[in-house]
Amino acid sequence: MALNPRITVWQGRTVWLIGASTGIGQATAALLHAKGAKVIVSARNVPALKAFVAAHPGSDFEALDVSDAAAVRDVAARIRAQLPSGRLDMVVYCAGHYQAMRAQTFDLSEALRHQQINYVGALHVLAATLPWLTEQGNGHLSLVASVAGFRGLPKALAYGPTKAALNNLAECLYMDLHPLGVGVSVVNPGFVRTALTAGNDFDMPALLTPEQAAREMVDGWQAGRFEVHFPRRFTGWLKLLRHLPHGWYFPAISRITGG
Repeated sequence: MALNPRITVWQGRTVWLIGASTGIGQATAALLHAKGAKVIVSARNVPALKAFVAAHPGSDFEALDVSDAAAVRDVAARIRAQLPSGRLDMVVYCAGHYQAMRAQTFDLSEALRHQQINYVGALHVLAATLPWLTEQGNGHLSLVASVAGFRGLPKALAYGPTKAALNNLAECLYMDLHPLGVGVSVVNPGFVRTALTAGNDFDMPALLTPEQAAREMVDGWQAGRFEVHFPRRFTGWLKLLRHLPHGWYFPAISRITGG
């Protein structure tokens, strides 16, 4: 069932991707560029952004630290002023930070870093773009979360809660923005081979490349889905597990993960 307007034509659309210097964000920006979209990529890694723009003529970049609210506001205003039509068709929040953490090794500064990048940064982007999108009365906002946000998992003490927050945030946004003509989606990938997951010391089932993840995301937007989750042979089982009562869920996850 399509809960959002289907995006079937990318030619001429302007997409701002935040967190696009590597991994899923970069692969998605490259795919949308290939489909004809005008992509604007943002991240802190300026050399990576410059390399992307050099390899994708017609794209542009804006260096950005999502934890800096004033910087996010200024970049959004600059992008709006530079667009000939002043129109923004899509905002994709893909900035993320991950480090495995358990309660026995709880690190407050690291937990707060997850919160600032994974969740508070998204709020900064919302503050800068929601007035723009609602004024237009169209466009699409997509938040990249994770299946780690479905329910509690071992080693996800810092990461999982921030992704759960993004899922809830997307649902709240959808109810407010859908009647105004603005699409909202949340992306819940399984394991994707990126710099963030490279440090995992366990087998990652159904591991995808960033390019495969990008295709799944674009397919989801084109189908008008609210939630885009993949690969379904993995995420489908997690969705079933999330409905178990706690007395069944905790032992099941411990057996499956060895945690």
